Amino acid sequence: MAKLRPLNDKIVVKRLEAEEKTKGGIVLPDTAKEKPKEGKVISLGDGKLLDNGNRVPFQVKKNDRILFSSYAGTEVKIDGNEYVIMQEEDVLAILE
Repeated sequence: MAKLRPLNDKIVVKRLEAEEKTKGGIVLPDTAKEKPKEGKVISLGDGKLLDNGNRVPFQVKKNDRILFSSYAGTEVKIDGNEYVIMQEEDVLAILE
């Protein structure tokens, strides 16, 4: 299995599954499901590199459950698993 190690201020996120049913109990076909904007942080880079050579620490950490913007990052498929590689600035919130 390949291991993803993001660079600089990038993070790797595994999308959490979309809802199969509406709140009213209607089953949604795959074509009607919206891609989830929620995921779990899988790995982190080293942090944003500043001009003075210092790195800015991440606010998110591994295994955090997050919300991110709709068009965040780049989708990749590794060993049959789908991930999104994005910058930390694309993260909207941490779900606690």
